Amino acid sequence: MTDIEERSLILAGDIGGTKTNLGLFRRGKKRPVLKVVETYPSRPAPSLEHIVKSFLGKHQVRVSKACFGIAGPVIGGRVKTTNLPWEISEARMRRQLQLSHVSLINDLTATALAVPFLSRKELFPLNKAKARKGQNIAIMAPGTGLGTGFLIPWEGKYIPISSEGGHVDFSPNSNAEVELWQYLSEKYGHVSIERVISGPGLVNIYTWLKDSGRYREPFWLAKKIEEMEPAAAISEVGLTEGHPLCVEALNVFVSVLGAAAGNLALTAMTTGGVYLGGGIPPKILPKLEEPLFIQAYKNKGRFTKVLEKIPVRVILNAKAALLGAAQCGFDSDGS
Repeated sequence: MTDIEERSLILAGDIGGTKTNLGLFRRGKKRPVLKVVETYPSRPAPSLEHIVKSFLGKHQVRVSKACFGIAGPVIGGRVKTTNLPWEISEARMRRQLQLSHVSLINDLTATALAVPFLSRKELFPLNKAKARKGQNIAIMAPGTGLGTGFLIPWEGKYIPISSEGGHVDFSPNSNAEVELWQYLSEKYGHVSIERVISGPGLVNIYTWLKDSGRYREPFWLAKKIEEMEPAAAISEVGLTEGHPLCVEALNVFVSVLGAAAGNLALTAMTTGGVYLGGGIPPKILPKLEEPLFIQAYKNKGRFTKVLEKIPVRVILNAKAALLGAAQCGFDSDGS
């Protein structure tokens, strides 16, 4: 890279409970352009600074500004991550990494900032409704945790609204879901929606179905779940209809996800659309295409017709949050 190219680069990060993506971006005509990206496991690292130093040690370019989307509430330039034992501050990162500017934003804020720049090929429609331009947009992202956020139009642009909506109460919509709530209440006390629609949430559903006696877990399935990442194993078997326990766990997950997405749409009247991000939705697209998701999404009594007119799209670009963090970095650059 030339010296001019190096000075124009932004370091962007998407920090989740399972993995951390770091990338270098240059400004593009329509959206930031990714030059290089690396993925690191989050849990083994003692801190975010440790990961960033490894990245910058490998890619020795002069970067002065950075923006990181982080799974957790960012308050006053500081964040205590929800699913990691990290406490991160902009001031400490500037000092330790010798950067002139560091921005910390919620990971769903980063994803939200990417939405206006995504192409049709990077989105998968789950219904036929069309988005209304210049209207509120909702983002929901189940992965290691559950993130939510909004984009609100203002003077020709979109302003991202941070949210910790993944930690609101889980509201059952059937007798079976009431039993699920009771099971999780005994285990956790407060039952947030994240306890149900996230990777660990899918495992919670599976364990409840097994412990309730509804289904028996065969040895081969128990072994598969032990050897693989549990949520991935349950999803894989459920998608191929390899065992009714996994099929039903995935059905409950998708139904609760649909209901929660509909709640989010009504909360801010997001006629600009609901976008599903995170690691899980792209991996379970065949299940989301089934009627179950949309039926739960629009099942809002007198407001069913309203929900039928609000589109739902799955974000297929796995680096959307990284793209949004880069955009935030360039916006704060003032150029």
